[in-house]
Amino acid sequence: MTATRVLVLNSGSSSVKYQLLDMRDRSRLAAGLVERIGEQTSRLRHTCLTTGATREQTGPIADHDAALKAVAEELGRDGLGLDSPDLAAIGHRVVHGGMFFTEPTVVDDQVLTEIERLIPVAPLHNPANLTGLRTARALRPDLPQVAVFDTAFHTTMPESAARYAIDPKIADRHRIRRYGFHGTSHAYVSRETARLLGKEPSEVNVIVLHLGNGASASAVRGGRCVDTSMGLTPLEGLVMGTRSGDLDPAVIFHLARVGGMSMDEIDTLLNKRSGLFGLCGDNDMREIRRRIDEGDEEARLAFDIYIHRLKKYIGAYFAVLGNVDAVAFTAGVGENAAPVREAAITGLDGLGMAVDPELNAVRGDGPRLISPASARVAVAVVPTDEELEIATQTYALVGKNN
Repeated sequence: MTATRVLVLNSGSSSVKYQLLDMRDRSRLAAGLVERIGEQTSRLRHTCLTTGATREQTGPIADHDAALKAVAEELGRDGLGLDSPDLAAIGHRVVHGGMFFTEPTVVDDQVLTEIERLIPVAPLHNPANLTGLRTARALRPDLPQVAVFDTAFHTTMPESAARYAIDPKIADRHRIRRYGFHGTSHAYVSRETARLLGKEPSEVNVIVLHLGNGASASAVRGGRCVDTSMGLTPLEGLVMGTRSGDLDPAVIFHLARVGGMSMDEIDTLLNKRSGLFGLCGDNDMREIRRRIDEGDEEARLAFDIYIHRLKKYIGAYFAVLGNVDAVAFTAGVGENAAPVREAAITGLDGLGMAVDPELNAVRGDGPRLISPASARVAVAVVPTDEELEIATQTYALVGKNN
């Protein structure tokens, strides 16, 4: 296969993030973001990474079709256009693949239909992902379009971890089970953690903590996910920026019956007005830490609740795995918030975990250990790279098909 470039698209409801990579050396050629699609204040910010030049345009971009055409035009100005013979495929992030899609998949009409059928369990994400897929297919109908699913890495969970304790017939009829998300990140980070330890992924057990505005944990045994914190939707699990994470399901009934709230109001409360934001009015961990340093007790309580939930999942996944080789922190908070890492591991000496304060304070771009050499379980910071993971899976599939 002579073409070696992969364009990665992440289509949101009102945005498109993109990167162009050359898979010969996994280098990035261009990257950008189109935001506020459908508004008068739309903006496209494009960077050619081979020259370092950045361009920005503002003004109305009506829809995803217009957005992707604008992206193609910007790439073309750098000699990297969608018509280039060096472009091997376009890789798309698709949030929900259900149980039908367990690996990256070349998109055809049947695949689009199945992704559309999954909209009821991913109403915020799959419609936007579908729009990006359809628009890209229209722009380059001759080029392989590959869907890489957030849920795919978690399809290896045993039924004992994936099933909820409700009537199986009702669950199957409505596709209710624990799917998990952030799968491309968990796959990439668990593999990079094994490399950091000088071992093969099949040789290590890793607890991955993907801590951003959305947050999830996974237990990975020998390169395969055996449990993860998110469930049917990304609402379950850890305390997040604006999502509540775990709570008693009866809270919903109580808010409806006693509080008089509608289902839409409860949905908005739990997904957009809870978590750190709901607890203290901020969902930026840097701001929360600043407030704590100034003696703000509301911010301190929000942080303590966040850490308490995180510790519970670390301990639970230690029990699930039985033996743990490493705990890996990743994503925006996990990679940059040293106080979060220290607080999450403090007190877990009995599990063989500890953080070296000096190593933890060091900032860096690459994977690194922050645990003392004497610790039984390695604690690591491993920057995630979901775009590279999507490009790698896309290129491997296209090469195999060719």
